Amino acid sequence: MKRSLVHLPLLVTLSLCAAMLVHGPIAQLAHYHEFADQSVLAGVPHAADVLSNISFALVASWGILRLWPMRGDAFSDAGRHGYRLFLAGLLLTSVGSSLYHLAPDDARLVWDRLPIALACAGLLSAVRAECMSKPDSRGDALLLGLFAVLSVGWWYFTAQNGEGDLRPYLLLQSLPLILIPLWQFIYRVPQRDRIAFGCALVLYVAAKLAELNDHALLAALGFISGHTIKHLLAAGAAAVLVARLVERQHAPQSLLSRVSA
Repeated sequence: MKRSLVHLPLLVTLSLCAAMLVHGPIAQLAHYHEFADQSVLAGVPHAADVLSNISFALVASWGILRLWPMRGDAFSDAGRHGYRLFLAGLLLTSVGSSLYHLAPDDARLVWDRLPIALACAGLLSAVRAECMSKPDSRGDALLLGLFAVLSVGWWYFTAQNGEGDLRPYLLLQSLPLILIPLWQFIYRVPQRDRIAFGCALVLYVAAKLAELNDHALLAALGFISGHTIKHLLAAGAAAVLVARLVERQHAPQSLLSRVSA
């Protein structure tokens, strides 16, 4: 372990919190619900955006069937509660996002954002527990899961009384992208684990870029919108992480366990 850097993740987290406090409320983008996909299939509106959520259900089901009952090398004692929350969040994302895209509005968006927040909370708590050799991730998963619920609740409450404030929700989405690579570096996790998360990170960033270019990508490609691509890329990112967890069934070392200095 690089002991001089052990407090860096906490400093980064506090800095992000301070920056968001100074910045002030972050409102949802104008016309957020106006997605490019207007396809209809078998009476399903916005069919591509709705049906692409099946990819989350497939990845989550694969992970749950292979990993949920397991302990030891493939599904570490330290991270198991966090990974279970991550997988449950993925499965619920498929349901919540499908419900939202059938008729997009703020009320339905709650059920889209909530499972995403829970998945982020689960992944964050699992990796933290494994890197720091904590007994298990139960406490972190509970606390971060509660924060996930409150972050979405805060946005919806403020949206009913003004423009809405996405800061807590965006913080929870951002922290895994920053803290997990830091923990992996500081605690010297195996190279295969870093590569897996690095690939997932690239896919997730690409998904966010596709989301921001929803209409432009549909205009350029003609058959698929940016938001539909976002769903597929984000599910691909999750699949990379689940694949690495499944691979640990045959590995003697826990996925994100600390390697002695």
